[in-house]
Amino acid sequence: MNKLALFAGGGGVLIGAAAMMVAGGGAVSQSDPDRARIEGIVREYILAHPEIIPEAIQRLQDKQLAKVIGDNRVAYETPFAGAWAGAEKGDVTLVEFFDYACGFCRRSNPDIERLLKEDKKLKVVWRELPVLGPDSEAASQVSLAAAQQGKFKAFHDKLFAAGRPTPAAVAAARQAIGVAPVPDSAEFRGEIEKNYELARAINATGTPTFVVGDQVLQGAVGYDALKDAIAKARTK
Repeated sequence: MNKLALFAGGGGVLIGAAAMMVAGGGAVSQSDPDRARIEGIVREYILAHPEIIPEAIQRLQDKQLAKVIGDNRVAYETPFAGAWAGAEKGDVTLVEFFDYACGFCRRSNPDIERLLKEDKKLKVVWRELPVLGPDSEAASQVSLAAAQQGKFKAFHDKLFAAGRPTPAAVAAARQAIGVAPVPDSAEFRGEIEKNYELARAINATGTPTFVVGDQVLQGAVGYDALKDAIAKARTK
């Protein structure tokens, strides 16, 4: 749905909902003689304060995303093998969809590390989302192998520290951490396809995308935003 349609639909929803509020919370039927008057009042208010439309649309989208996450929480928060760190039974789980070729993911890695060191009740789950080409896809295969072999975090940090996931960089990180080579794996392909589906369900536009509680944060939002999201999730 494009933004124009969202705004048009959002305006209609606002008018209808506000009309009910003006009427004291009861339903306003099509035949109600006050309906046109009430909707006129609401329409004039919205025209005078158009800034409430994107705010209301955002709240609606947030509510819809929260439902998607809630309905599929186990799928989002259950890691592939050892692709997680922190408290095994943490009270909050931070999920990161990432790509080794993504500079913003690389920039976010120290923020995640800081949160893990400071917050002993936090669990972090990483989900491979190799959207940036063949090098990303090849790196994700080795990364999933590392997760199976109990060496995910060490490989993850080593490869991000190396910069771009070139074949040489991936090979060097694999050898340094001791990740055994794994042939093309249907299990790995299935994991990545599942991650694409999970990302599409929350309208992820790229990497990194974070899921914390019922919230979705897109991009390298930084330590403070992630910490605030964790605190908000913890209150629920």
